[in-house]
Amino acid sequence: MRLTGLFVPLITPFTAAGELADDALEGLAQHVLDEGAAGIVALGTTGEPATLTSAERHRVLEICAKVCRTRGVPLIAGAGSNSTEDSANALAALPPEVAAALVVVPYYTRPSEDGVVEHFRRIAAAAPVPVLVYNVPQRTGRPLGARTLCRLAELPNVVGFKQAVGGIDEATIGFLSRVRGEVSVLSGDDLFAAPLLALGAQGAILACANVAPAAYADLIESWRAGSVERARDLGNRLAPLASALFAEPNPAVLKAVLAAQGRIPSAAVRLPLLAASDAAMHAALEACDLLGVHR
Repeated sequence: MRLTGLFVPLITPFTAAGELADDALEGLAQHVLDEGAAGIVALGTTGEPATLTSAERHRVLEICAKVCRTRGVPLIAGAGSNSTEDSANALAALPPEVAAALVVVPYYTRPSEDGVVEHFRRIAAAAPVPVLVYNVPQRTGRPLGARTLCRLAELPNVVGFKQAVGGIDEATIGFLSRVRGEVSVLSGDDLFAAPLLALGAQGAILACANVAPAAYADLIESWRAGSVERARDLGNRLAPLASALFAEPNPAVLKAVLAAQGRIPSAAVRLPLLAASDAAMHAALEACDLLGVHR
C-alpha cells in the first residue's frame, strides 16, 4: 500500500464533564475529509491515547472506523509501546477496518539502533496490517541515522514513516535520497512540513490540520503537482499558525482553538497536560484569522 496526501491525527474531544464527546469526534472526522484530507489517524499522540481508558480508545477507533468506511478512505491507528511483545499484541487486537498502524520507535528504554530494527522486524512480521514507523526522537530519546532508517524501510510489511525529528537534519536528507520509492515518507512536523515535502515526502500527518485541513491539503498537493511558487507561499503562510498552535504542549492550543470555533464542546485536556493559556489561544486565533481560517 502507498500512503500519500494529508492524514489528520484527530484530537480526542471531551465534554465539559470530561467524558468522550462522540458526536464532536465524528464531526471532526467528517470535516477534515470534506476539506481534502486523504485519511485520518486515530489515537496518535494528538489524540491523548495515554490518558484514555481502554473503553475510550476502543470507542475512538469505532467512531473513526465508521467514518472512514463510509467515506472510503484509510484509517491509520496509533499503536505500540516500548515493549516489543506488548506492541505485537496491540496490533493484533486492532479492528479489521484499520488500514495501517502507526508504531512509535521504542521510548524511554533507549535501545540501540540494531535493537530498534529488531523491534520493528518482529512487530511487522506479526502485524495483521502494514506498519508505519513513527520516528520522533524528541519524545523517544532515540534518534535514528539514515542507515537505520533505510534498514527499517527494507523490512517486509513496513510501508512508511512518520518522520518528525524537529527539523531537516542530515539523517533525514540521507534517508530521503536513498529510500525506495514505494515506501511512503510522511512529514510529522507541522512547522517543517513544507521543506520535507520539497525534499520528496509523499504526504504528511499534521496536528495543525485539525484546525486548517484545507490549507494543509492544498500545501501537499501543490508540492506534489510541482506548483512551487504556490507551495512556497502556502508554506510561509502556514508557518506562523504552526508556531502558534504548538506554543504550549500539544494538543492544548489546538483544543482551545477548536472550542472557540464551536467545533468541540470544551477545550479540556487530561492531566498531566494543562489547558492552554488565554494568551496562547488568542495568538493562535489571530494566526487563524491571518490565514483566513473561519472562527
